[in-house]
Amino acid sequence: EDKFAWLRDDEFARQALAGINPVNIQRLQVFPPVSRLDPAVYGPPESAITEEHIIGNLDGMSVQQALEENKLYMLDYHDIFMPFLDRINSLDGRKAYGTRTLFFLTAGGTLKPIAIELCLPPMTDDCKRAKRVFTPPADATSIWLWQLAKAHVCSNDAGVHQLINHWLRTHACMEPFIIAAHRQMSAMHPIFKLLKPHMRYTLKINALARQILINGDGVIESGFTPGRYCMEMSSFAYDNLWRLDQEGLPADLIRRGMAVEDASQPHGLRLLIEDYPYATDGLLLWSAIARWCEAYVAAYYPSDEAVQDDYELQSWYTEAVQVGHPDKCDAPWWPRLTTAGDLASLLTTLVWLCSAQHAALNFGQYPLGGYIPNRPPLMRRLVPAEGDPEYEHLVADPHRFYLSALPSLTQTTTFMTVIDTLSTHSADEQYLGERPNEEWTADPAALAAAQEFAAEVRRAEEEIERRNADPARRNRCGAGVLPYELMAPSSGPGITCRGVPNSVTI
Repeated sequence: EDKFAWLRDDEFARQALAGINPVNIQRLQVFPPVSRLDPAVYGPPESAITEEHIIGNLDGMSVQQALEENKLYMLDYHDIFMPFLDRINSLDGRKAYGTRTLFFLTAGGTLKPIAIELCLPPMTDDCKRAKRVFTPPADATSIWLWQLAKAHVCSNDAGVHQLINHWLRTHACMEPFIIAAHRQMSAMHPIFKLLKPHMRYTLKINALARQILINGDGVIESGFTPGRYCMEMSSFAYDNLWRLDQEGLPADLIRRGMAVEDASQPHGLRLLIEDYPYATDGLLLWSAIARWCEAYVAAYYPSDEAVQDDYELQSWYTEAVQVGHPDKCDAPWWPRLTTAGDLASLLTTLVWLCSAQHAALNFGQYPLGGYIPNRPPLMRRLVPAEGDPEYEHLVADPHRFYLSALPSLTQTTTFMTVIDTLSTHSADEQYLGERPNEEWTADPAALAAAQEFAAEVRRAEEEIERRNADPARRNRCGAGVLPYELMAPSSGPGITCRGVPNSVTI
């Protein structure tokens, strides 16, 4: 292990592809980046990052050439934070920006950060501090300013990870499908039988989360930068961003510009960053789940009419959408449920979200985020500008200033205790491909499909082990580089930074 890796730009960038939140990185398709927020409220939508800021880090390319060759990528936390910044920054001990971070894809297949933009709501029409751009440092002072800018990006990343990608997209949005399944389908229904291991403990853990984690003044509000606005931000993301039809892995990768459709490739798409551990390993499990669901559905639904005429099945889906997601029930993008293919596709997405997607976002929290300077969940200071009294403090004692911007000792130890618990596998965990109850069905076709699924999951695990030993894959193998095992299906109990449980159990 490299105890100082967190300070380096290459590790900061690597974690966008193989860290605890590898689902926000997107390909930059327009330069400069543009906000979708109301310019009358939040100022000009264009980013302040110019070609002059980044041209020296493009390996001789122009910006247009880098765009055309799919070399530029971005972590964009501008629009999700900006509507809340005035309120967040008025809280005691909380400071945040809307951030944009640009990366360049090197010839070696790794990313390097080339610019960070920190944005605040403009106080005047020509407010100089509304948008500040930082580039890789060239002197002692700019090194510390760059480190502070990176810390703010990591803090935003931690908040979006926990409030949106983890809680909202796996815990909360799956709950209506689980409740409706118990209300509308018999325990003997074949689709209930398929879903049963993927619903285990989820309602219980969500109830506990509402009592002690996401409640007012609870652990999440006290531990993350948005504070009392955490759940409002999560709701804002649900209202503006969440769509079930884009929650499956291939659709999500294409939406973010990280892949393009390609029928000649094994999974029907081609990744634009070949060594993207979350995506490459995820596609192994996604394909295994898809084949399992297709085989299972084919065993019980010989025709599309059988799907349409299944009253319990249709009642389940209708209730999950109409009652479970009433704010969005009239949206045109909801997947249809009229063919066997529709059913297999829907089940694949649900099983993926409850198992592999949740595991990738959850079980690395302590191993990858327990060291707070690597990934501070909140920041207590803005980045000072020259002329500020605080700027003199930074120059005089940069180490002390940097630590004072991170969470306090009490906040740190509380946060570490919580993510220690969240990252722990229980002794009775059931992992992807496992069905401890051998009597779950007596149907030979379903049993054969389940056995093939288990075998494919084991083959995926073997392939993941081979990838982690391949020195050509520099985002998961190298001096001090942690192997990417969050999609490796099996695990023992405890904190292992690996293992894909069947369901959202913690």
